[in-house]
Amino acid sequence: MKLIASLTLAGTMALALPALAEDRPDHYQAKEAETVEQALANLHEYNARLASLVEKDELTPEELNQVHLLTYTLENALEKLREEHETLAEVLEEVHVASESVDADTVRRSGRDYLERVQKLIP
Repeated sequence: MKLIASLTLAGTMALALPALAEDRPDHYQAKEAETVEQALANLHEYNARLASLVEKDELTPEELNQVHLLTYTLENALEKLREEHETLAEVLEEVHVASESVDADTVRRSGRDYLERVQKLIP
């Protein structure tokens, strides 16, 4: 009888796991990174927090949970920077193509846009 109860419980849990996985992205609140400046600030702050934890010889369960929570904000920051890098590549390509086709207006406009954006990423 105990075997049947155990198998029933295991089956129920297996069926419930996909539903729990769907809820996973919302189970922790992370700092958003809506701008490059926010992303860089979050990286600076949360990298320092992560560094103080991972340098320890041993981590408690609470500290491991802290690391887990930190990674959500770090992932948001990196995603924003990835998006900005894609935009930078596109804008620079506009400058490149415009320079080949002797389109000075686009070179100036897109070149300024590129330089403004890239300055946010250069310390």
